[in-house]
Amino acid sequence: MSKSEAYALTIRPLARADEAAWRPLWTAYLAFYKTRLSEAVYASTFARLTSGDAREFHGLIAEQDGKAIGLAHYLFHRSCWKIESICYLQDLFTVPEARGRGVARALIGAVYAAADAEGSPGVWWLTAEDNYPARTLYDKVAVKSPFIRYMRPL
Repeated sequence: MSKSEAYALTIRPLARADEAAWRPLWTAYLAFYKTRLSEAVYASTFARLTSGDAREFHGLIAEQDGKAIGLAHYLFHRSCWKIESICYLQDLFTVPEARGRGVARALIGAVYAAADAEGSPGVWWLTAEDNYPARTLYDKVAVKSPFIRYMRPL
């Protein structure tokens, strides 16, 4: 049995019934970025991801053999530089044991497909400068922007 046959991957939209599978994934993603959020933010985020409102965030979940192993959250938003909305990929995560097996690439591909279906001319995202394993993939599936992010201090 080949590696691809042994590793049946499904990428699908996040559903309300997925909350118990989604929470540990998002918690691990936040922990990777040394972040903790309140229960109110968890509840609000999941409600937005599964609202079905085209103007809200959308969620994808990656599964192998029925087990959730990755997620992606994305949003279509207006731009003053385009007529069409563009797509922002806010969160992307795979469990450590699934890394290097094409899960993140498949999730990005699913976001690209959603953007194409929406008629969106672009998909963009941010990552930490020192997130080298992810950046190795991103350099293969996207073009690095020359922009630097600034934020209002808290």
